[in-house]
Amino acid sequence: MTKKKTALPTAAIILAAGKGTRMKSELPKVMHKVAGRPMLGHVLHTADAAGLDPLVLVIAPGMHQVASLGHAFSEEVRTATQTEQLGTAHAVLCAKEVLAGFEGNLVVLYGDTPLIRPETITALLDALNKDARRGVAVLGFTPEDAAEYGRLVVNAAGDLTRIVEAKDASPEERAIRLCNSGVIALRGSVAWELLERIDNRNAKGEYYLTDVVEIAVRSGLSAVAVEADAQEVLGVNSRVDLAVADAAFQQRARHAAMLHGVTLQAPETVYFSADTELANDVIVEPNVVFGPGVVVGTRAHIKAFSHLEGCVVGEDAVVGPFARLRPGTNLGEGAKIGNFVELKKAEIGAGAKISHLSYIGDATIGDEANIGAGTITCNYDGYNKYRTIVGREAFIGSNTALVAPVKVGDGAMVAAGSVITEDIEANALALARTRQEQKAEWATGFREKQKKN
Repeated sequence: MTKKKTALPTAAIILAAGKGTRMKSELPKVMHKVAGRPMLGHVLHTADAAGLDPLVLVIAPGMHQVASLGHAFSEEVRTATQTEQLGTAHAVLCAKEVLAGFEGNLVVLYGDTPLIRPETITALLDALNKDARRGVAVLGFTPEDAAEYGRLVVNAAGDLTRIVEAKDASPEERAIRLCNSGVIALRGSVAWELLERIDNRNAKGEYYLTDVVEIAVRSGLSAVAVEADAQEVLGVNSRVDLAVADAAFQQRARHAAMLHGVTLQAPETVYFSADTELANDVIVEPNVVFGPGVVVGTRAHIKAFSHLEGCVVGEDAVVGPFARLRPGTNLGEGAKIGNFVELKKAEIGAGAKISHLSYIGDATIGDEANIGAGTITCNYDGYNKYRTIVGREAFIGSNTALVAPVKVGDGAMVAAGSVITEDIEANALALARTRQEQKAEWATGFREKQKKN
């Protein structure tokens, strides 16, 4: 699972037990999505990329969806249950039992803070490990409006001495711009001892993780603050925050894609998912949506107003405008998918063309085949799905219905307007339509009859 290892063994404790009442949702807060991925999924990926191992989720009773997401990410993800929500320090202590025997450092992350980067976690750990006397490292940030954020109090020597909540801060302390993000790294040799010394003698009767700094300093240890970009530590507590986080992710993803060699003709109109992969020299026109699971090969051209999800677009392929590629679709090199074409579970061969107004589902289309306008694969009988196979260099005339299961051989041709219900051998011509009849002057009589009614 882990792509790298930290300098010293380090576990991630990810707090995910919050109910998120301001989300006004039956879905646990951390399961709400940013760029097509649950917020908790972002944090798991980041922790993994930073080399943290093991990963522990602290959840509330009954949060089966949250636990399932963790186990789907990796069977090695552990869960701890916080039966009562008695504060952040209490939540962290709930992970102690599942980390029994682990002696490395700890990093506390939050399932509703999806934008933090792996390199930021690495910088926090580097600061912790720089001095053997350092027991705590806290991630801070400087917001535009410090408002109600806790302040990080740093002395003249640059050491963090305590975290003071805004409501308890003096005027001088409220003037401090560096604020607490909540993300904390603890030295493993002292972590549990420090956490267990936190008490709940405060107005809310809760155990605050922020108290660990002052306790560490009183114990003769030092603490340090590391500043991160404010956007990275944005916590999501409402649908408004969710939209802000998604917008921030999109800006980051667009910027990264263009630096990687992707042309975005109107960057602000392109929507990325968390796992979108675009190779260099891809061109993306305005108003394109990349749903989860999309990989696009080099020099591919995605035209305006197309929607892609769960698909692979081969090198030099062209998609759109106004095309929809649904999950299970794979386009071969140089394939062309034109306007108002919908594909689902379709294997499209190299150089094949489906230029307009077609639905191709549960199908294999051979290399260099041509699918005419208005063609559909009739893949569903109301109970089961069936597959259509079109061979290499086959030609399907416009307005054809291919009733699956059916196979069109290599090089075969199908006349326009046909309804194909039987296999066609290679290089044959298939016609499946009624013979045209003509009745002279029928239209004149019909109109006269209508006028009399």
